[in-house]
Amino acid sequence: MQIEMRKRIATLTSNILNPFLMCLAVILLLSFESASSTLDAIRWSLILIAVCILPVFLVVIYQVRKGRLDGVFTSARGQRTKLYWLAGGCIGVGCVILVFCGAPLALVATFVAGLLAVVIFMGVNLWWKISLHTAFITALVTVLVILYGWTAAAAVVLIPLTAWSRLELKQHSLAQVAAGTLLAALIIAGAFYLFGLF
Repeated sequence: MQIEMRKRIATLTSNILNPFLMCLAVILLLSFESASSTLDAIRWSLILIAVCILPVFLVVIYQVRKGRLDGVFTSARGQRTKLYWLAGGCIGVGCVILVFCGAPLALVATFVAGLLAVVIFMGVNLWWKISLHTAFITALVTVLVILYGWTAAAAVVLIPLTAWSRLELKQHSLAQVAAGTLLAALIIAGAFYLFGLF
C-alpha cells in the first residue's frame, strides 16, 4: 500500500511539474515581469506559446496516438531525437521573432539559453539520456532566483521533489536527473550573465 501511494504521488508530481507546464510558466513569468505593459506581456506570451509550445505538444500527442511514441514524456532515448529537432526549430523561430520584434532582453536571453540547451541535450542524447523534467524545473527555479533573489529560494525544493519523482518512477538514474539539473542551471545562469542580466 505504501509503495502504491509513493507511485501515485510520484506520478502526480511528475505530471504537474512536466516540461510543457514549466516552459509555459517561464514564458508567462518573464513576459509579465519584463514587458512594458500588460498588453505587451499577453502579446509575447501568446506568440511564444503558439510558436514554441503548441507545435511540439500537438506533434507529441499525434505521435502518441499513432503509437510512434511510448508516452507524452517518452523515456525511450531513440524516440527523443526527432522531438529535439522539432523543439530546436521552434525555439530558433522564437528567438528570431524575439530579436527582430524588439522583445524584452530577459525573454531573448531565456530563449537563447533554451536553444543552446536543446543542442547540448540532443548531442548527449546520442548516447545517454538526460532528465528533461529536472532540467525544466531547474530552469524555472534558476530564473526565479535570478529575478527575485533569496525571496524565491523556497522554490528550490521543487528540484529534489521532481528528481525524486523521476527516480521513484524508474524513468531516470540519479546521474541523469543530476545532469539535467546541473546543465540547466549552468546554461540559464550563463545566458543571463552574458546578456548582462545576472
